[in-house]
Amino acid sequence: MTETFTLAHFSDVHMSPIPGVAWQYWNAKRLFGFLNWQRSRRHVHSVAVADRLIADALALRSDHIAITGDLVNLGLPAEHEAALVWLTNIGPPDKVTVIPGNHDIYSSMRGDRGVARWAPYMGCEEDTLAFPFIRRVGPLALVGLNSAVETPPFVASGRLGPHQLEIAQEQFAELGEEGAIRVVLIHHPPLASLDTPRRGLKDAAHLRRLLERGDAELVLYGHNHKPTVTWLPTLGKPVPLVGVASASAAVAHGDEPLAQYNLFTFFKNPDGLRIRHVVRGLSRPDGPVTKISESFLDASS
Repeated sequence: MTETFTLAHFSDVHMSPIPGVAWQYWNAKRLFGFLNWQRSRRHVHSVAVADRLIADALALRSDHIAITGDLVNLGLPAEHEAALVWLTNIGPPDKVTVIPGNHDIYSSMRGDRGVARWAPYMGCEEDTLAFPFIRRVGPLALVGLNSAVETPPFVASGRLGPHQLEIAQEQFAELGEEGAIRVVLIHHPPLASLDTPRRGLKDAAHLRRLLERGDAELVLYGHNHKPTVTWLPTLGKPVPLVGVASASAAVAHGDEPLAQYNLFTFFKNPDGLRIRHVVRGLSRPDGPVTKISESFLDASS
C-alpha cells in the first residue's frame, strides 16, 4: 500500500415510509412501526440532511462509501425501490457498498425480492444475495455481514447464524494471508455489551470469539445512532469497533446526536498500518457539515 485510501461510513438513513402501500404487506409489526414514525421519528430523520453529509464526503474525494443498514423504515417494496434510486444518485456500485439493517428486513415480504434490489451494491449478481460477501476496494477487503432478520413487534434484535459465522471465519483467514486490510460491515453492534437483548445481536458471543482471533483490522456498525469507539482485545493487536450516529438526524433525539458520518483514512508508515478517524456532521441543525472530532485508530500500537 503506497497511497492513502479513504472510506466514508454512513448508517441509519431511515427514509420516510411511502404512502399507498398494498394491504397485503401490513401486519402488527408494520402498524406499530408506522405509528412510531408518525409520533416521533418523522420529526427526527430527513433524507435531505443525509444528502448534505453524502455531498460533503464526495467533496472530500472519499474513495468509497459504506452504508451499514436501515436505509428505510418498514421494509416495504416501495421503500426498497426509493432507496435504490437514492443509492444510484450517490454513485455506481463500484463506489458504494451497502448492507441491510433490521428496518430493511423488517417483516414478511410475501415473496417480494426486498433488499435483493440492492444486490449490485453488495457485490452480488442482480437480485441474488449471498452473505457474507467480500468487496475489494483499493487495499481494503470489505466483508459484509447480514445481521437483519424478521422480528416480532417491539423487538429489533439481529442474528448472523452459524452459516455466516463459519464462512466469515474462513474468509478472514484467507484475506489475512493475502495482506488485505479487513473491514467488517455489520448493522447491529458486534458485542452484547453494546446494546440490550431486545435490540442486540443474539449471537454476539460467537462473533466476538471470531474477532478475538485478530482476523480483522476494523469493524463498522450502526443501529444505535451514536458515535462509539470500543477496543476489543485479540490474540494480536486490539481491534477497533466503531459505531456511527444516524446520517439523517435533523434534530437531536434523546441521547442521539445530530447527523454524523465517519471518515477513515488508511495509510502505512514504517511501523505498519495507521487509520485516521474523523467524525464529520452537524453541530447545530441549521449549520454546515464540519469536523466534530479527529483521532487515530493505531493498529500498530
